[in-house]
Amino acid sequence: MEAFLKEYSTLLLYEKNLSENTVNSYQSDLKKFFDFLNREGISDPDEVTSEIIAKYFEEIRRIGIDSSTSARYMSAIKGFWNFLESMNYVSSNPTEKLSGVPKSRKLPSVLSVEEIDSILKCVDVSSPIGLRDRAILELFYSSGLRVSELINLRIPDLLFEDEVVRVLGKGSKERYVPVGSSAVYWVNDYLKRGRPFLKNKVKSENIVFLNRRGAKLSRMWIWKIFERYSNEAGIEKEIHPHTFRHSFATHLIEGGADLRAVQEMLGHADISTTQIYTHIDREFVKQTHRDHHPRG
Repeated sequence: MEAFLKEYSTLLLYEKNLSENTVNSYQSDLKKFFDFLNREGISDPDEVTSEIIAKYFEEIRRIGIDSSTSARYMSAIKGFWNFLESMNYVSSNPTEKLSGVPKSRKLPSVLSVEEIDSILKCVDVSSPIGLRDRAILELFYSSGLRVSELINLRIPDLLFEDEVVRVLGKGSKERYVPVGSSAVYWVNDYLKRGRPFLKNKVKSENIVFLNRRGAKLSRMWIWKIFERYSNEAGIEKEIHPHTFRHSFATHLIEGGADLRAVQEMLGHADISTTQIYTHIDREFVKQTHRDHHPRG
């Protein structure tokens, strides 16, 4: 196998024009796999099966190799066996049946309840714009809407008698999302005392949240609203509209909400997307232990 690796490295250097450092990295990753094969008593590439490769990745997972490194190892192994197959050095390619190693998702930034309160309190509600901004922030946190869902809300979508809003999510899928009493109060207050001063007969139609010209807000303007009030509140975390969505989901799960219910509220097609919030919850629990346990 070492002889094959030497030939493969020459190919990468002189035909694929990869740098020497890159080739050395490939060699290092593959030699780790070869060491594993030696421990398994395998010296012939034709003896390597997809099950053997899967066993290798299970082993490195147990010793704590992260998913990004595992994905790199998989890429090196696939590239090497593709080379062996192209040169007819093996009768079959065991990597064809293998999918890539999924990379772990970066946990999104989440605000505490106290941080959200401090942002909300920064809004001056004595003006129509302030009333609008407070209503937007309250609704984001209360219902976990996406930016596109919020800016496209129309007045008939506010079904406050049933304590829900109707939204058109990804893939034009309609769903009904619960809305809390605080958000209902502030949206209604905006509709009564703020929106009439922003309304434009030509541009407004039935859009709920309007800019100064009476037209629908842009996605960029929503970002500016979050940036402004988080700065005023002295929040040092990176804040964007999705941060309120992440916080909405995380606080529900911290409070014991059912994962399927949170999936429905967020409009996730696959529950695996929602499960990232259980990881955030575990981080919250660990941080609580560190902060409050006498030997944390």
